[in-house]
Amino acid sequence: MHFDDRLATVLRLRAQGERAAKTQFRQLIDLLGERPQAGDPALKAAAYLRLIALAEAIPVKERAAIVGENGWRFRNPELVRWFGEAHPTIAAAALYRAHLTGIEWEDLIPRLPIRARGFLRHRRDLPPEAIRVLDRLGVQDRALPLPDMVEMLVEEPEELPASTLPEAPEPLLLTPANDIEVLAEGDAQAAPPEAKPTSPAEEAAPPRRPSTDGEGIRALVERIEAFKRNRTTALPGDAPSLPMAGLEPVAPRKPVDAFIFSTDSEGRIDWAENEVAPMVVGTALAARAEGTENGDDFAAAFINRRPVRGARLALNGAEAIAGDWIVDAAPRFTRGEGRFFGFVGRFRRAVEPAEDQRHAGADRLRQLLHELRTPVNAMQGYAEVIQQQVFGPTPHEYRALAASIAGDSARILAGFDELDRLAKLETGALELEQGTSDFAAIAREQVKQLQSVLSPRVARFEADLGDNDALLPLARSEAEMLAWRVLATLAGATGAGEVIPLDLRSEGSQVALRAQLPTQLASAEDVFSSEARSGGSTISSGIFGAGFSLRLARAEARAAGGDLRRDGGWLVLSLPLLTPVDALPSPVDEPGRAAG
Repeated sequence: MHFDDRLATVLRLRAQGERAAKTQFRQLIDLLGERPQAGDPALKAAAYLRLIALAEAIPVKERAAIVGENGWRFRNPELVRWFGEAHPTIAAAALYRAHLTGIEWEDLIPRLPIRARGFLRHRRDLPPEAIRVLDRLGVQDRALPLPDMVEMLVEEPEELPASTLPEAPEPLLLTPANDIEVLAEGDAQAAPPEAKPTSPAEEAAPPRRPSTDGEGIRALVERIEAFKRNRTTALPGDAPSLPMAGLEPVAPRKPVDAFIFSTDSEGRIDWAENEVAPMVVGTALAARAEGTENGDDFAAAFINRRPVRGARLALNGAEAIAGDWIVDAAPRFTRGEGRFFGFVGRFRRAVEPAEDQRHAGADRLRQLLHELRTPVNAMQGYAEVIQQQVFGPTPHEYRALAASIAGDSARILAGFDELDRLAKLETGALELEQGTSDFAAIAREQVKQLQSVLSPRVARFEADLGDNDALLPLARSEAEMLAWRVLATLAGATGAGEVIPLDLRSEGSQVALRAQLPTQLASAEDVFSSEARSGGSTISSGIFGAGFSLRLARAEARAAGGDLRRDGGWLVLSLPLLTPVDALPSPVDEPGRAAG
C-alpha cells in the first residue's frame, strides 16, 4: 500500500529565501494542479494558504513567468479558479495552461471573474461545452486591432525552403500593456509550443501564414503601437465608454412644496404626481406615522378610516422631498360594497411662522451661551485663586498673568451677557425695568464725562441739551445703560480733531437725542452692522464692535417704546416721555352749604 505524502512533505519545509520561495511555489502548483483526488481537505487548504504567503515574497511578473512555463497542465478546477482571481497576467497564463473536461469548464466558467473569462476566447482547443457557456455569457473576442500598414504585412513573401519555415506564433492575448510585454517576452524566449488538438472549425480554416522570428516580433510591436494610437485618437462616439458616461449631468431637483397622493388599503403610497412619484411611491405612511410626534393622529385616523387634517409627518429620501410635511387626506371606499381601499390627499410643507423661528433661534443662542459660560467661569475662578494666593505664595509674574486672564474672562462674560440680552430683547422675552428717570440729566452727565476723554484727541461733542427735564418711564439704571451705549459708541468711533454735533429735543410725547455720525461710522452702508472699534482702550462700548452695540441699543429703545435709526448722516434715538398724571378735580360744594 502506498501513501501520497508529497504535499505534506512540501509544506513541512520553510522557504527561507527568494529562490527557495520560487521552488516551493512551483512544487505546490505542480501538486495542486493534478486531478482532484481524495485527501485531507485541511492539508489542501494549508497549501493554498502557503501559496498566498509565497505570493507576497515573489513579484507578480516572476509569478506570471512561473505559471506560464511550458510543461504545466493544470487539471484541477479549484486551482484554475484560484488563479483566475489573481492578477490579470497570472490569470491569463494559468487559463492558457488549464486542461479541463467539458463538464468542468461548464461548471467553472460562470464562477470566474468577468475579466478572466475574456482570456478564454483566445483558446482554440476548448471543448464545445465551454464555448457554449462563453457564448451564453456574452464573452466577445478582444483581440488587438491590426496596424495601419496591414497591407504591407500581408504581401506575399518570397518563397523560402520548407525547412526554414518556423511554426506559427501563438495567438495574442488582450491584456494591459505591461502584461502584453510579459507575454511578448515569453513568446520570444520560449521554445516552439507543443502541438495541441484542433477543433473541426480550426481544421477547416485556412492555414496561418508563416513568418520568421523577426517578422513576428515586428508585427507584434506594430500591432501594440496601433492599438495605443487608435485608443487615444478615436472619436468619442467610437470609443467604448461606461454606461451613461455620455449623458450630461442632471441638475438637482428643486424642493417640492406640495403634491397630491393616494395610498392603498395598507397605507402605502401607490400614486403621486409625476414629478415626485419616483421619490415617494412605495412609502408606508401608516407605519412611518406610528410613534412619531403628531404622527399618532394620522395612524389612528388610518385605522379608524377617518379624515386626516393637519397631521405632521417626516419624509426621508431625496433632497427634493426630505423634511417635515403637513398631510390632509380622506378615506376612499368602493361604491358597491363600501370597502375601504386607501386614502387620497395632499402633502404640503410644514412652514413654521417667522415668530416661532425667531424664538427657536434665540433659544438655541441662549443654550449655546450657557454652555460657553461654564469653561470661562472656571478659567476666571482659577485665575483669581492664583492671583489672590489662596493656596499659598505665588510669584508676582504668575499673579500678573492670572490677573490678565481674569480680566479677559470678565470681558468675555460681559460679551456673553450682551448677546443674551440682545436675543431676549429681540424675541420679546425680556422687558426693561419700569421706573422714572431724567434722560436729559443723564445725557448731560455722560457727555461731560466723555468730553474729558475726547479732549486729548482734540475731539469733542458740540452738545445742545438744554436745561429742561426729559422724564422717561424707565428705571435710572436702564436709562443710563442705554444712553451710555449710544454716546460711548459714538465717542469711541470719533477720530482725532472731529467735532460731533449733539442735541436733545422734545417732539410731542417723545424726546429725541440726535447726533451726527463720526466719519468712521458714516462711511458704513449699514451702521448697525459696522465692525468699527475704538482706537484706544479708554472708551469701550462692548467687545463686538460699534455695530453690535448700536443694534443692542436699538433693541433696548424698541423695548422701551422708542427706536434708534439712522437719518442720513445723523443717528436719532427717540424715547417716549413719561405721561403726566392729571390733577384730581376739586370736590363739588355740597348743595345748600353757605359760602364763606
